[in-house]
Amino acid sequence: MRVFVAGATGVIGRRLLPLLTSKGHEVIGLARSYGAAVEIETLGAVVAEADALDSGALSRVVKDAAPDAVVHLLTAIPAKINPRRMSRDFAQTNRLRTEGTRNLLYAAERAGAKRIITEGLACIYQPNKWVPATEVASWWRDPPRQFAPVLAALRSLEERTRQADGLVLRLGQLYGHGTIYANDGSFVRQVQSGKMPIVGSGDGTFSFTHVDDAASAIAAALHSHVRGALNIVDDDPAPVREWLPVLAELLDAPPPKHVPVALARLTAGGWGVAFMTQLRGADNTLARRILDWAPRYGSWRQGFAAELTHAAHP
Repeated sequence: MRVFVAGATGVIGRRLLPLLTSKGHEVIGLARSYGAAVEIETLGAVVAEADALDSGALSRVVKDAAPDAVVHLLTAIPAKINPRRMSRDFAQTNRLRTEGTRNLLYAAERAGAKRIITEGLACIYQPNKWVPATEVASWWRDPPRQFAPVLAALRSLEERTRQADGLVLRLGQLYGHGTIYANDGSFVRQVQSGKMPIVGSGDGTFSFTHVDDAASAIAAALHSHVRGALNIVDDDPAPVREWLPVLAELLDAPPPKHVPVALARLTAGGWGVAFMTQLRGADNTLARRILDWAPRYGSWRQGFAAELTHAAHP
């Protein structure tokens, strides 16, 4: 199968390209810069050079690639996000999820691609700390102001994917190499310095996804005919009050402090507080069943331990 990957040098793309080539796929990676092109070649794929926001150039390279499948992993997320300025920090990613998605799926249609897979997020659901969300759960109805543009961009991405008879993979909090939860990631550094507290009662429930599990889910989805959306997360959604102390212990970091919601709001804003107190976990039952997929790390506990064994003493 010829697979065109947009976002080939992102944290998932770097794992996906060698996985697909090892399975015998012909992989074409989209590059906007010389550095990205070199990295794509190093990862064993063919380079297609264009800017995803340039519709004409993108259409030409996708047509030339003549892919059977197109995978959309385009993001531009900073290494460190200011929760009080999330809408600013995600502005380019929002464009890639709206304009970029429109351009890429138009190009895929013109090129005759039969399979479309796009990257969504599993933190879109209406908060409910008791029940992990299935794919039919309601979206967040009244999100914090800084998260609203992100949610709107994700809605646009999902709607365009549905119109193209594609599949959205709703990923959890990504961890592994290149993420904020990696040895050198911004979140890990904050935990190590004792600057990542448990806010309020720590009810925010996280569903985690290792980058390798995201890549393996994409590989599995290429050979399925599933449309719509699937949660690609591990089996162990957990509240912040549970997973953050475990992470701190793995890092030999100080135990996280507890701070009241009102104080956290002053420093982290409404989205920062919601992130730590209201996020809803997701259920992966449907993906396990219809993709014949399972996460390598069934729980963040094993995944964090595997990734961060040497983080405390680099």
